[in-house]
Amino acid sequence: MGKSKKKNEWMGWAKTILIAVLIAFFLRSFVLVTSVVEGESMEPTLENGEIVLFNKFTYLFNEPERGDIVIINRPQKNYVKRIIALPGETIAVKNQTLYIDGEKYEQSFITETIQNYTGEIGPIQVPESSYFVMGDNRKLSKDSRNGLGFISEENIAGKSEFIIFPLNEWSMTR
Repeated sequence: MGKSKKKNEWMGWAKTILIAVLIAFFLRSFVLVTSVVEGESMEPTLENGEIVLFNKFTYLFNEPERGDIVIINRPQKNYVKRIIALPGETIAVKNQTLYIDGEKYEQSFITETIQNYTGEIGPIQVPESSYFVMGDNRKLSKDSRNGLGFISEENIAGKSEFIIFPLNEWSMTR
């Protein structure tokens, strides 16, 4: 009877471990992904070396929104950028002021000094099913202005939820 009890206990642990592994696999494959921020293109919001948790599930039911920090899949590497303009919108930057569909858009997530590095843009219209993205550090960012072009919806892998490393930087991203 002692062997049977140990066998049942072992089977219980094996089932628990298997379920935990399956849940972790499901979350990693379909819901959450981590990404290491490389470079300075998203400073001051995200800094080089920080690990950010991205939610892959959110865009199955919701469209990306202006201001979302997203991970963009590209063949050579992934990029972390902020959505600035949505499909069908017209974007322009004149005298360091961002306009979306002719309306001034306040960029509260960056400083005025950083805004001054945005450059002149447009007006240009964002194609349907595409997005215009920029890094928060306009001086050093490769984005829709200078190399990435418009980002198609299928290339947006997830939305940034929060910084998980370093531990003293734990916070929600926005």
